[in-house]
Amino acid sequence: MKKVTFAAAIIAVTAIFLGGCKNDQKDYILATGGTSGTYYPFGGAIANIWNTKIDGMNVTAQATGASAENLRLINKGEAEFATVQNDVMDYAFHGKALFDGEVLENITTVGTLYPEVVQIAVSKDSGIKSIADFKGKRISVGDAGSGVEFNAQQIMEGYGLTFNDIKKSNLSFKESAEGIQNGTLDGCFITAGVPNSALQELAFTAGLILIPVSGDEADAICTKYSYYTQTVIPGGTYKGTDSDTPALAIKATLAASSKLDEDTVYSMTKALFENLDELARAHAKGQEVSAASAVTGVSVPFHPGAAKYYREIGLLD
Repeated sequence: MKKVTFAAAIIAVTAIFLGGCKNDQKDYILATGGTSGTYYPFGGAIANIWNTKIDGMNVTAQATGASAENLRLINKGEAEFATVQNDVMDYAFHGKALFDGEVLENITTVGTLYPEVVQIAVSKDSGIKSIADFKGKRISVGDAGSGVEFNAQQIMEGYGLTFNDIKKSNLSFKESAEGIQNGTLDGCFITAGVPNSALQELAFTAGLILIPVSGDEADAICTKYSYYTQTVIPGGTYKGTDSDTPALAIKATLAASSKLDEDTVYSMTKALFENLDELARAHAKGQEVSAASAVTGVSVPFHPGAAKYYREIGLLD
């Protein structure tokens, strides 16, 4: 009888111990993007760092419809983290553009990650040398209602133009490149990582010219829309483009729920930025991530846990 009692006691203690371990585990969703895009594998690489560097951490990278959907998932409590575009995040936080009248209050910034460059390509026969030359031209500004369309609107505004000044088309990246190739378009806006496959194909077939955004116009756009940063598309990125091209970029950004506690987000921010070599090995875009650049292009408040880490390493006051 004593043996049975002792065995039962061992089972009970084990159950309590295991139950305690289970309760200590932190299960989170990291919303990303489509499986064929960059956000999904990149998010998986981030999740792997968290899961292997932080005890009791279990983060699952989930395929989604990307930025706008991800921010709504966080706001509704259906995801804790997400990879998003920082301009779309700004729209969501302030209830404008894509989120006109819909304010998402439960989103915060962990840090910006890598640039997604607004690439403005025109045909060699278009005669276009500047955005100021777009008047009367046939220009694709991305899918209707997309972040690209708002990028195009804001950048053209910086040069004194509106969509009424151009013959506007709303086409996908592939369709835009094909339009330039077959002569039905003069130019297009594509917001994406560099290089973009549609522009690579266009460069190899019909050729292209990249239009710069620089000088006073670029400064004014960045001042008005704080989620933009200035960057350069390196010469040679696309066949026939030998010189560097000044450009604007929005940034892929790691967002978090404002409901997460400070210590958890601090430890996750610290683990990510102290293991960037591992991130770079897992995904090429990881080579473009740094703690110093993570505090740039931010217009939505940092999560207190992330801010604590950046203050600790001297990047925030």
